[in-house]
Amino acid sequence: MRIAAVQHDIAWCDRTATFARVAPLIEAAVVAGARLVLLPEMFSTGFAVGEEIAEPEGGPSAAFLVEQAVRHGVWMGGSCPELPHPADDDPRPYNSFVVAAPDGTTHRYRKIHPFTFAGEQRHFRGGDQWVTLEVEGLRVSLFVCYDLRFADEFWALAPQTDVYLVPASWPETRRHHWRSLLVARAIENQAYVVGCNRVGSGGGLDYAGDSAIIDPLGEVLASAAHTESVLLAEVSAERVAEVRDRFRFLPDRRQR
Repeated sequence: MRIAAVQHDIAWCDRTATFARVAPLIEAAVVAGARLVLLPEMFSTGFAVGEEIAEPEGGPSAAFLVEQAVRHGVWMGGSCPELPHPADDDPRPYNSFVVAAPDGTTHRYRKIHPFTFAGEQRHFRGGDQWVTLEVEGLRVSLFVCYDLRFADEFWALAPQTDVYLVPASWPETRRHHWRSLLVARAIENQAYVVGCNRVGSGGGLDYAGDSAIIDPLGEVLASAAHTESVLLAEVSAERVAEVRDRFRFLPDRRQR
C-alpha cells in the first residue's frame, strides 16, 4: 500500500484558506497512487490555543477529511481541536486525530499527552485510550506529536502494529529530536513510522517539516524539509513480518 505524508503550511486560524491550500496537495498524492494520506497536527488552524478554535465533533475540519476521503476513495488523517459529544462543562477540546475511511466513516484518537512545557494542558484535555485500526490489511496505530517521546506506549502496541502514524506541529528549534525519535520508534518496534510535520510559521514559531516515512529497520524511505511536499512510500504488513521473523527482538522484551 502506498502512503502519503502531505507536509504543508497552514493559514493561521483560517480553516477555509487552509482547506483551499491543502486540497491540491491531497489530489497530487492520490494521483500518485496514495491509498492513505496523512496531514499534520492541527492541520486546519495551526497549533493555536483558545476556546474560539474548538470545533464540535464532526465539525469543519473532520468534515473536510471525510469529504476528501469520499471524493478520492482513500483514507485521510490529521488532527484538529474537537469538543466531545455530548458536550460537558469543560471548555477545552481534545487534540483529536481523525481518520476518515473511503466510505466516510471516522475513527478518532485523542492525544493522550498534552505538551505541558508549552502549557497545552491548560487549553486541551488529554485522551486516555490507544487506537489501532485496520487499513486495507495494515494494522495502523495512531499517535500525535509529543506522544513520540513516550516509547513505552509505542512498545505496548508493537505486537499489533505494522504502521505508526504521527501527525505533528514540531518546532524547528527541536528538529533533531523529532528526526531522531521517528527513527528510534521504527527501529525499536520493527514497524513503519510515518511522521507528518507542518512547515512555515505560526504563533511565533517556525516549523522545518522534516516529515519522513521510515521502514521497520530504520531506513528513511522518503523525507523533506522546509518546503511544502508530498512524501510517498510503499509499506506492507509482509515486510514487517519478515523483519520481525528475521530479527526476533520483540520477544526478548521482559516485563518487570
